[in-house]
Amino acid sequence: MAGSTRRVVGSRRALCGLMLLVFLFALAFAGPLLSPWSWDETDFAAFRQGPTSQHWCGTTQSGRDVFALTLRGTQKSLLIGLCVAIVSTGLAAVVGTVAGFAGGWPDRALMWGVDLLLVLPSFLVLAVLAPRLGGSWPVLVPLLAAFLWMVTARVVRAMTISLREREYVLAARFLGVGAPRTIVRHILPQLASLLVVDASLNVSVAIIAESGLSYLGFGVRPPDVSLGTVIADGRSTATTYPWPFGFAAGLLVLIVLAVNLLGDGLRDVLDPESGRGRW
Repeated sequence: MAGSTRRVVGSRRALCGLMLLVFLFALAFAGPLLSPWSWDETDFAAFRQGPTSQHWCGTTQSGRDVFALTLRGTQKSLLIGLCVAIVSTGLAAVVGTVAGFAGGWPDRALMWGVDLLLVLPSFLVLAVLAPRLGGSWPVLVPLLAAFLWMVTARVVRAMTISLREREYVLAARFLGVGAPRTIVRHILPQLASLLVVDASLNVSVAIIAESGLSYLGFGVRPPDVSLGTVIADGRSTATTYPWPFGFAAGLLVLIVLAVNLLGDGLRDVLDPESGRGRW
């Protein structure tokens, strides 16, 4: 563990991504405490106002503070991204290891379900189901996670099939160790690097997917906001009043950049076959 931590610190991409992500989390959750305005407050004396000492990033067309409103949307997008990544990666780990370790009809049944989900038009399904289920962010988490785990599950299954033939796994099975304990103690540790990298990259995928749904009106519903809804509200005046659109779009780009840098750096550090521990 200490060696992995030192390698992460030594990887410039992982370190830059981690520092940028920590900064964005601090800005999203501590920034509203410094703002003189709440995200749901309306200043009736300032409609579409530019950045001032009272409104650091200007106001929207309805008089809401852009800084506080955008950080509220950033909080929701980050929470959705993290929860979706954890759920989807955990589901991929469970399905992939069970299918690869058990083989036979459980393997065929699980992979049939994976193939079925892969051929479904995920964005259209999400666009249809999300409004009918209320559009709140706890509802979006399982919906988004349901379409992000299939490819990883196939990779985990293939690696598990290879690992179950290793000597230490065969020895554990011959000694009567149960399948769940064998998977937890001997299979999952070998898949840790893959799962960590997959979870980190799924954060950005989930945030982009949620922002796209919210931009089209199928994601987070008013009165709550996300980065997608803030960008959608500011798109019509992006050329004449760019601050609502620009601030939210900039934060979205920085989040995706930070997560991709972190995931790419973790892949170099944790994958023993990459041979690219330094940039």
